[in-house]
Amino acid sequence: MSLLSCHNASKKNNTEQTFQEPVSKSLSEKDISKLKYVEYTLDVKTENAIKDWLKYKDLEDVVENVKKGDLSYFNDNKKGIQTFLVELSKTIPDTVNTPSVTARITAFETKLYKLESLANLQTTTKQELGETIREFLEAFSNLNFQMNKKLEKDSQQIERP
Repeated sequence: MSLLSCHNASKKNNTEQTFQEPVSKSLSEKDISKLKYVEYTLDVKTENAIKDWLKYKDLEDVVENVKKGDLSYFNDNKKGIQTFLVELSKTIPDTVNTPSVTARITAFETKLYKLESLANLQTTTKQELGETIREFLEAFSNLNFQMNKKLEKDSQQIERP
């Protein structure tokens, strides 16, 4: 009888060790605001040129939520993300539709997919997630910068001799 009791006690301890609470890997808005990257916003000319680009406005909402530490958009939304990115690329306004802007969108897609995969992994550390969020925000900033540069170059009136 004493052998049975000892055996049950050891099983109970093993079960408790297996179901411990996972370490929190989520980042707060304060943590994200401490990330170091250069952030470019849209110029007034660029905002006017893309004011009808609804998918970009949706993208801005996703980025703002990520800045607040809300990664719920990435939870089991693989199909929705794919559809969104295809629509984003298809609906680029003609005024900013250049190979350089398309390249920045492709780079942004890569960072978005990386963030989505790390946000859904249980083994992701807080440091890895923070670095990936920084890369994601940097890619979005570079997209804005490239659109600004495209319209700035178009507005220059250079006369040739």
